[in-house]
Amino acid sequence: MNLNDVDLETNEMMEWEIDEHTAGERLDKFVTDSVSDGISRSQVQQWIKDSFVKVNGKLEKSNYRLELGERVELTIPEAVDSVIVPEDIPLDIAYEDKDLIVVNKSRGMVVHPAVGHRSGTLVNALMFHCKDLSGINGELRPGIVHRIDKDTSGLMMAAKNDKAHISLSNQLKEHSVIRKYIAIIHGHLPHDQGTIDAQIGRDPRERKQFAVNTNVGKRAVTHFRVLERFPDYTMVELQLETGRTHQIRVHMKFIGHPIVGDPVYGRTKGVTMNGQALHAAVLGFVHPTSDTYMEYEAPLPEDMNQVLDKLRNM
Repeated sequence: MNLNDVDLETNEMMEWEIDEHTAGERLDKFVTDSVSDGISRSQVQQWIKDSFVKVNGKLEKSNYRLELGERVELTIPEAVDSVIVPEDIPLDIAYEDKDLIVVNKSRGMVVHPAVGHRSGTLVNALMFHCKDLSGINGELRPGIVHRIDKDTSGLMMAAKNDKAHISLSNQLKEHSVIRKYIAIIHGHLPHDQGTIDAQIGRDPRERKQFAVNTNVGKRAVTHFRVLERFPDYTMVELQLETGRTHQIRVHMKFIGHPIVGDPVYGRTKGVTMNGQALHAAVLGFVHPTSDTYMEYEAPLPEDMNQVLDKLRNM
């Protein structure tokens, strides 16, 4: 799994509890193994030296041996080089005006620069195309109001000024933004529609992943509706009420129906594809200036259509 699969962000606070499997490990090795394959041990050692890592709220050295029950905290520091280079990357634009832009993000594109990934992102493309983006989310995420995973395709909105950013962010907090996804999942979903209401937090066993976690999780709600059934698979529409990291992917794994092709939470057997079969198909919101409701729909990408064709002909 690489860095972009875990959405590592600057200023994010990550926390773990030491169990019988990790007790006795050096602090620097534990943090390196817990964060990502894209972060070196020397980088983690520098973070420890710069006071970004704490054990039970106290600073320790890199060679400190962790004890059972201790809590390790890491605050991802701001990147030293925060200059984003605009890049002439083609964008599939669904809508654009002086306040915002709605794009259909391709699968495989990272949304914004992060530790270990500085170019080729949607933000690099937006910086080239728009010239003007809101600054509320800082230099690394100009205009970004919400995100979708690297290996998820579909609709995203970005704000061109702070007024639009505040309006769109508030709508997300109030759960009034309509976000509908189409997914192909493993197995036969027994109900035609329903709701998954289960807290999501860091997985205590797989430290680089997220999981339904009642101890440290935040409430996450996903509504689902079956669109088409196949012998061993189901196509569903999933509507987000909340927006936790990897929410749909974690929830579908939790109920025993992981998304086809998911490199982290999925299955290796059966029909697969390059990246998860998950597409942000519908995005609806109230325009921050005109106060009118706007809704956009993006057709399924070719790779998902190919999977569906295969399933329909099995």
